Parts: sequence; structure tokens; C-alpha cells
Amino acid sequence: MHHLELTETSQLDAEVRGWLDAGSVRRRRLINLRSFQGPMALSAARQHVHAGAMTENDQPQKIHITEQPVAVVRERVPMDALTGFFGRAFGAVMAAVQTQGASPAGPPFARYHGMPGETVDVEAGFPVAGNFHGTGDVASGTLPDTDAFEAVHVGPYDTLGTTYDAIRERMAVEGAAPADSMWEYYLTDPEQQPDPATWQTRVVWPVA
Repeated sequence: MHHLELTETSQLDAEVRGWLDAGSVRRRRLINLRSFQGPMALSAARQHVHAGAMTENDQPQKIHITEQPVAVVRERVPMDALTGFFGRAFGAVMAAVQTQGASPAGPPFARYHGMPGETVDVEAGFPVAGNFHGTGDVASGTLPDTDAFEAVHVGPYDTLGTTYDAIRERMAVEGAAPADSMWEYYLTDPEQQPDPATWQTRVVWPVA
């Protein structure tokens, strides 16, 4: 995968900002966990959410991520069709994982490959524990072993840009270059916590 160099940071900033602004609509009604998970799966996912919670004083921070098995649906999706894609992808992944006797090992996530234009290359699904083999539209894969910066955004999805800004600034201070893919874990179920000011999204941005 091609990585962006530090000299391209200003272009990356502009592209990410445009993406975040366009993506606010897609996130607004993104997740209703109860619509595609059984009670046991929901409980397991929430346990992982609480175990990974961070405080504002901890972020953004540099971390090392070990390889994580995932089950995902990956497509190139029009920006205005992302909400529908996420609902379909999360539902298909959960059904396939449970059918094979595996289980979610964390909250739902979306990983973005490259910067979007009218469409975006995106995969959506869950980290998984247990044996899972791709089936139909659901593929088995991994999140990479890599150095990254992360932060937990607290607030509405349309203010996520502030957290991406903070991560980029921290990268620059430490002399790191951002990779051209990043992912978001959606830690809050808006159905159960309707106040957008309380929503938590964990942003993970690997370094090149």
C-alpha cells in the first residue's frame, strides 16, 4: 500500500477535512447495535468497549497494535450510500460470525483505504475471536501489526474532525507520517444513548 509522505501532509489535511464533513451524514444514523446483534454478542462487544476506554488526559497517544483477526464486508461505496452499506455490512458480518460459532471481540469498526472522492473504499465489520472463514460477501482478514496514534472522540460524529486534527498535530510533533488508511471503532449505541454529546468513537491512524 502506498503511504503518504510528510511533504504531502497539507494535501492530506484538506482531503481528510472534506471527507469528515461529507461523512457526518453517514455516521449520524450509523449504528443500532440491537438491530443486528443478539444479547450475548452485544454483551461481549460492550465488555471490550469498557476494557479499552481512555480518558481525555491519555489522548492522542502513540500505540503499537498487534495483528487482530476481523470479519468484514469490503466495497467501494458512494459517499451518499454509506449509511445503508454499514447497516448491511454489520448485519451480514454478525450473522456469518455467529453461524460459524465465532464471536465478536470488540465493537463495530470501519476502515477506510485511501482518501475518498465521490466513492470510498471501505470495509466494515467486527474484530473476531475463534475460528472464522470467509463466506459469501463476508471476508476474513486482519487489522495490521503497526505503530499508530489513537484518540477517543467524545461528541457528535460531525465534530470528529477535531480529533483527527489532534492526531495529525501529535504525529507532526513526533516526526511521524500518517498512513493512507485509518479506522474508527463505534463505541456507543445511539439507540441507547441518544445524546450525541456522550457518543464515543475510537480513532486509530497508523503511521507510514
